[in-house]
Amino acid sequence: MARDHVPVQLACRVLHVAESGYYAWRDRPPSNQQVKHAWLTEAIVGIHAASRGTYGSRRVQAELRLGLSIHISHGPVNC
Repeated sequence: MARDHVPVQLACRVLHVAESGYYAWRDRPPSNQQVKHAWLTEAIVGIHAASRGTYGSRRVQAELRLGLSIHISHGPVNC
C-alpha cells in the first residue's frame, strides 16, 4: 500500500488496525527468526548461483548439510 501512496490512516482504518500498532510494527527491529531466514536465504541463493543455476532443492540442501554443516528440513530450500 505504501508504494501506492495510500495514507497510513486510511489503510489502518480499512484493515481495522490501530495506527499506533502499525508504527510500533514498522519501527520494531527484526526478530531472530527473520534474521536467520534472511541469512539462510542468502546461503541458498549463493549455492544456487555458484552452481550456475543447475542445482535444484535436493542438491542445495545436500550442499548446506554436507558442505556447510547446516541441517535444515527440505521446506526452506524448496521455497
